[in-house]
Amino acid sequence: MTAAPNSNTFKSPGIEFVIGGLAAVGAGFFTNPIDVIKVRLQLQGELEARSTYKKIYKNTLHAGYLIAKHEGNTDIIKTAVVTGTAGCIGAVLGSPFYMIKTQLQAQSAQSIAVGYQHNYLGTWYAFKTLWKEGGIVALYRGWYAGIPRIFIGSATQLTTFDLAADWLRSSQVFINQPILLTFFASVIGGSCVAFTIQPFDVLATRLYNQRMDVEGKGTLYNGLLDAFVKIIRTEGLIGLYKGIFPTWMRIAPHTVLCLVFYEKLDQLYYNIFQN
Repeated sequence: MTAAPNSNTFKSPGIEFVIGGLAAVGAGFFTNPIDVIKVRLQLQGELEARSTYKKIYKNTLHAGYLIAKHEGNTDIIKTAVVTGTAGCIGAVLGSPFYMIKTQLQAQSAQSIAVGYQHNYLGTWYAFKTLWKEGGIVALYRGWYAGIPRIFIGSATQLTTFDLAADWLRSSQVFINQPILLTFFASVIGGSCVAFTIQPFDVLATRLYNQRMDVEGKGTLYNGLLDAFVKIIRTEGLIGLYKGIFPTWMRIAPHTVLCLVFYEKLDQLYYNIFQN
């Protein structure tokens, strides 16, 4: 994103980067808890046929209750900080941060654990462990996993947001109310993202969280296509939509918060430096 939704003010790329980064941090702080729930639901019943495994998390609310009961809020806050930080520099460092974020979010109390547990003691410990295993190659394992997710998500988000914003402007619903226009347009855009991104989000979660053998190869999936085929065969199409509700609960508000924060920060920048 290179410009504010409703601003024609010229800003240097550096200012754009700072404003966009701060907006993403603010949005990520509020929506990260639901992202944790999403990851847990996506890993539950991994490569197991329906009705053949014990459902630890019955639904989104139940998952939130169990996580809060067994792990408390402290871990959630730490994870929120990790996610927010990774969001600021994710465009530069990319895949390693997303992979570790996923693995940390998957970690849970043993009684409610789903998916492979990497048992990292923290973010720095995870980086050191991966570096010892294989250096830069280990850090970029599954680097391709997020490409479809990012491409589809970004394309859907920006396209649907712009279309919704244009429609609202042409309808003259929010005349001289840019924040409200941004809010409703981003609700539409965020909701569309949630449904288009979900299958690719599941694939990315599974690929990033899977266990690796001594040669650094995944023990469950050999790549995106292999993961897709295996999930469809064992879990059915519904397997690619596990956690769809928390995905929507995270992506839609995140889109709204990110774009609204951007709009407000852009206005603040204009008022301070342009007047």
